[in-house]
Amino acid sequence: MNVSKRKKAYIHASAVVDKGAHIGQDSSVWHFCHLMPGARIGIGCSLGQNVFMAKTAIMGDRCKIQNNVSLYDGVILHDDVFVGPSAVFTNVINPRANIVRKEEYRKTEVEHGATIGANCTIVCGNRIGAHALIAAGAVVTHDVPPFALMAGVPARRIAWVCVCGVTLPKTETSKISCTGCTAAYRLVGRGDQQTLLAVEKT
Repeated sequence: MNVSKRKKAYIHASAVVDKGAHIGQDSSVWHFCHLMPGARIGIGCSLGQNVFMAKTAIMGDRCKIQNNVSLYDGVILHDDVFVGPSAVFTNVINPRANIVRKEEYRKTEVEHGATIGANCTIVCGNRIGAHALIAAGAVVTHDVPPFALMAGVPARRIAWVCVCGVTLPKTETSKISCTGCTAAYRLVGRGDQQTLLAVEKT
């Protein structure tokens, strides 16, 4: 275990942290967590009760992982990712108990600032875009664009969401402003190919 000397992480007595796991400074690892050798946690993260991290799982800085979440091999969380309770990640598309498929693990990447709601399932091999928000109980079966609000089974984009988490209003123009924080965005493209771009303030 490698814990930063500047400000030690908090590790509950019931947690199992294997030798070779890395925990960044100011992070908290709560009851009954298990971190395998090679698992990497960034600075200022919080792992709720019963979180599991496999050997190649990676977590960026300031992530919040709620209770009963398993991050298997191939799962990468960038900075400021929130994962709700009992959300599920996978890493094999067609698992069988009697067939070893460790060479077939598919990477799942959750980009900066994205939110994964409670009881979501993220099918492996997909990418969740920055600041996307996956509604509770959704099943993600394909890549999710940045700022997309996804819901349903399978998950579909039902709106766009701001960096602050507020759902953006529908508009007939290409310009959108958040009603919560006044951030500005611009829509590009049409239909399923449509994307949302943040507009930098000048």
